[in-house]
Amino acid sequence: MPNKLAKLLPLSVIVPGLLLASGLQGCGAEPAHDAVPAEVPRFEVDHSWQWPPELPNDWVVGVVTWVDVDRHDHVWVLHRPRQVPEGLEERAAPPVLEFDETGRFVQAWGGPGEGYDWGDMEHSLSVDHQDNVWLTFHNPLERSWAAPVWRTDDMLLKFTSEGEFVRQLGGRDRHALAVGANTDTTSVHLATEAAVYPDTNEVFVADGYGNRRVLVLDAGTLAFKRMWGAFGRQPPPALGRGDSATANMIDTADPAGPEHFNSVHAVKVSRDGLVYVGDRSYRRIQVFTVDGEYVDQVFVNPTAEGFRTTSGIAFSTDPQQRFMYVADYENGQMHILDRKALTALGSFGTLGEAPGEFLGLHTVAVDSKGNLWTAETQPKPVGSRVQRLNLIP
Repeated sequence: MPNKLAKLLPLSVIVPGLLLASGLQGCGAEPAHDAVPAEVPRFEVDHSWQWPPELPNDWVVGVVTWVDVDRHDHVWVLHRPRQVPEGLEERAAPPVLEFDETGRFVQAWGGPGEGYDWGDMEHSLSVDHQDNVWLTFHNPLERSWAAPVWRTDDMLLKFTSEGEFVRQLGGRDRHALAVGANTDTTSVHLATEAAVYPDTNEVFVADGYGNRRVLVLDAGTLAFKRMWGAFGRQPPPALGRGDSATANMIDTADPAGPEHFNSVHAVKVSRDGLVYVGDRSYRRIQVFTVDGEYVDQVFVNPTAEGFRTTSGIAFSTDPQQRFMYVADYENGQMHILDRKALTALGSFGTLGEAPGEFLGLHTVAVDSKGNLWTAETQPKPVGSRVQRLNLIP
């Protein structure tokens, strides 16, 4: 087993500001504090950012699944046109939406086309340092109501920012529904996020729902470079999809935890070359070098009722990227961690539909000013949405 112990985030810390913390549960023995040091980031809801947005052509937006911010501070939103409100299918906007930092619509594109396989269920969007747009898909879902057809999304797509197709890895129906292919170097299987590391020009893929590994490719050619599973081990050839039904039964007091990933849902690479992987259904983040050497792990909100806690990851914009923001999908919270120490500094949010509350907090992004952008996937009661939370100076 790994020689480093997992960290357990301590009890609730309140982040002062207009957003109040609902609590960060953990197994630590530290008491709750009334406040945290002033240098810990604080946020407030930006009410000038409106959702749903104003779009041309009388377009409407379906379930929002991802948000990212590019180097120009333009906001990119991925939604699912197949999941617009009933009766509005003919008005569905293209799946990829770009806005400027004020919220003004810039362009929209995406969907099936010649030369590539567009997935049936949009999942993630990321914009790299050269303005390329990376997309992952994950049809079919476990819940039959959300799966448009019973075929699998086994592709990673790369486009220019104008929507011109560049490259594809994998394709439709490369793997059977219940069987992973963790040794396949030519395809993903229900991948969940892609992140490009500029220093090596490599793309790190959270792969994902069907496979349970990190896949590393050349960002230019998509040639295979390396891969690893939990703790840096090579994953077994056919592990299959993670079992969400029993994920909340794991022993988070165990310093190691399960030996394999469950749901490899998030991946980010820091400036200093550390890879942070959100193993959502096992409530943890594992940290690796870019070569796949295991460094450390932390369980996030390990005793909360909702077990899908590490859905999205983002870093603060200071040169050291001191802070890590973790989107807690099932408990409606944003957790703030010391990125290097993996210690809890605070949390805010609760389940709900009001501004600053979250329903299905799927991912988080940060703009150049340090503001947070969040995407929520729950279609009811108010519909999924994007929120902007401004950093308080």
